[in-house]
Amino acid sequence: MTIAQAGQALRARRVSSVELTRECLDQIGKLNPVLNAFITITSDQALARAQAADRELAQGIDRGPLHGIPIAHKDLMSTKGIRTTSGSKIFADFVPDRDAAVVTRLASAGAVMVGKTGLHELAYGITSDNPHFGTIRNPRNPEHSPGGSSGGSAVAVAAGMAFVATGTDTGGSIRVPASFCGVVGLKPTYGLIDRGGVQPLGLSLDHVGPLARTVNDVRLALNAMSDMRPDPAVGEIRVGLPENFYFEKVAPEVKDAVHEAARRAEKPGARVIGVRVPDIEALNTAGLTILLSEAAAVHQAQLHRRSDFGADVLALLDQGSLIPAADYVNAQRQRKVLVGEFHKLFENIDCLFTPATPITAPRIGQTTMMLDGAPYDTRMLTTRFARGINVLGFPALSIPCGESSGGLPIGLQMIARPFEENLLLGLGEALE
Repeated sequence: MTIAQAGQALRARRVSSVELTRECLDQIGKLNPVLNAFITITSDQALARAQAADRELAQGIDRGPLHGIPIAHKDLMSTKGIRTTSGSKIFADFVPDRDAAVVTRLASAGAVMVGKTGLHELAYGITSDNPHFGTIRNPRNPEHSPGGSSGGSAVAVAAGMAFVATGTDTGGSIRVPASFCGVVGLKPTYGLIDRGGVQPLGLSLDHVGPLARTVNDVRLALNAMSDMRPDPAVGEIRVGLPENFYFEKVAPEVKDAVHEAARRAEKPGARVIGVRVPDIEALNTAGLTILLSEAAAVHQAQLHRRSDFGADVLALLDQGSLIPAADYVNAQRQRKVLVGEFHKLFENIDCLFTPATPITAPRIGQTTMMLDGAPYDTRMLTTRFARGINVLGFPALSIPCGESSGGLPIGLQMIARPFEENLLLGLGEALE
């Protein structure tokens, strides 16, 4: 059931918010012991909020499409009176005294929070294999990774534990799990959604966005999370299909699925154009330097508690602490140049199609992947197509576009100019 379908059923009194919420809580109770999508389940609060939503709707008070809809929040969104761990031992007992801005907005829209989803420690990784709160597992195959860092949010949506979940994306952390779990994930334009009350990682790279099962569900969530509203219908959309970088070091099934998606885009009126993209390797290198530096700065005050960090996160924070200030400044200068080059590219196109990830979900614990007979680091390979878009701040949507022969989802990444989320969502709905 989509959000729109659930909303119609709620308003026609065919179902209640309490019933929808109980269904999601039942799914959590049944599946969470295996998938480990949630750190905290807020059953009592959720049912009380659902009862209030039902009363309001009965009285003619309608807060919009999310009124009475069960949702989940990534556990680095501050929630008043409910612990917010950031997937970290350091913050395991932190109970905020106020909600994050995005939590407030979604509550005002009438959404019902069923719990807080798990994540890679401090949102600093792509496996969601958390040493403090356990390994999160892919609902398509529990032996495989859900991706990260918003792994719990993607799993919650994919497994029917919530209609929508919030996520954050600093180097692919919404789009990677969306791709691996076969759901829709949007990294909006940098700054579109207020990050107040959200645990930071890379202050100039962090984005907040929604994950859901359909493109329209993501649209409805985005409208509630921000001031974004539908645009008038657009004419022909020029889709750029990269002739360099994005189809190198990529699994053949992923390449074929994305090319097929580009062919299908021509049916609803898009025109596909071959393009040469700017230097993505340089963009990724700049992004990595910026993230390492900014993450080390954010967590500098906690670095004396070394035994309280997982080994992978501690290694990254230590690495970031050693980066010279000149390297960080030069990375930001490189960023400015490449942003200009991408704006130039988008003078000739409206949207860029790439794979969301070059591979489907690896097995849990798999640190090396083989492509074309060569070994690659799984972490660097997984974020290869996503990281640079955080550096640009452009919006990017990941939607399912097929499956591998092993039954694992393949994700299409669609990129547009800043604040053109509606173009992405419109084209995404047409493809869907």
